[in-house]
Amino acid sequence: MTEAIPANANEHCPGPSSEQAGKSSSCEGCPNQNVCKSGAAQAVDPDLEKIKARLRGVKHKLLVLSGKGGVGKSTLSAQIAFGLAESGKEVGLLDIDICGPSVPKMFGVEGEEVHQSNMGWSPVYVEDNLGVMSIGFMLPDPNEAVVWRGPRKNALIKQFVKDVDWGELDYLVVDAPPGTSDEHISVVQYLQPDAQFDGAVIVSTPQEVSLIDVRKEINFCRKVGLPVLGVVENMSELRLKLSSFRFYDYSSAVGSKGEPEDCTEKTLALIREKVPDLEQLVLSTQVLSNASGGAEAMAKQMQVPFLGRIPLDPSLGRAAEEGKSFAEYKPSHPSSQVALRSVIEATAKALGEEL
Repeated sequence: MTEAIPANANEHCPGPSSEQAGKSSSCEGCPNQNVCKSGAAQAVDPDLEKIKARLRGVKHKLLVLSGKGGVGKSTLSAQIAFGLAESGKEVGLLDIDICGPSVPKMFGVEGEEVHQSNMGWSPVYVEDNLGVMSIGFMLPDPNEAVVWRGPRKNALIKQFVKDVDWGELDYLVVDAPPGTSDEHISVVQYLQPDAQFDGAVIVSTPQEVSLIDVRKEINFCRKVGLPVLGVVENMSELRLKLSSFRFYDYSSAVGSKGEPEDCTEKTLALIREKVPDLEQLVLSTQVLSNASGGAEAMAKQMQVPFLGRIPLDPSLGRAAEEGKSFAEYKPSHPSSQVALRSVIEATAKALGEEL
């Protein structure tokens, strides 16, 4: 793994530990120039050895990223953790989204508290082989806003990776906030070079407005020397059985504010009477535009692996809301569960493992 270069550094940065740090012509105008020139950036953080020792028992470390918020990154992080644990693996999930922690809800452990012992902080256990840690467990009021500047966020992230007693893990999944901010730079730097991440999974939706930021995320990974294991396209299309839809007759609506007639039962009864096989058909439609080719085309262009597509499925959203594994649900059609399992297996394979 190459030396981590600050994400806000100039192009051709020589690296903060280089003898030319802060002195090279490429350093002119860089916001980090004075720190690098002073030599402070070259000082070895004594906590790095503690972090290395703490994470020595973790076999694989996986960072889950997204360029934009709202693409289902935390949902996918949670379901990857659930899926790995269901395969018999020892799994931990660390939530470093300090201002928007959603992990407690997505695992059904809201209201739980973090306990401390002489071994450090204990994760909150969802199952015997699945533990999670989040600032969400430390807030007295779940509706309280976390209004912190970068240094305080970074200090908590360091405490998470240094003090949480994970024990022996097959996988540590780290759920990061959207974008490329302090949290991302900090967690990558704290874990290198001796406890480094195996790589990152980047989550996107199909439309170009999301892909623009994913390209930036990929370039961030390259800049800090973080391997990209692959890109996942979430909400690729809506795919449901015909019987899952509701039917409305807008011809009965009066005026611009008229309410249409809900004719679902009448329509389904007619289908059952006249063409009963239609009720079992699976309907698919592209809700979010993929006019530019979606995440797969973008991944090919950026020369990174594509791990697969996950359809937009209300059952998956319900699983996240109820803090459960999607594998426990019976969606209207199993294709979304198959797609999710395929992504989890592809992620494990990218780490050199078979589930």
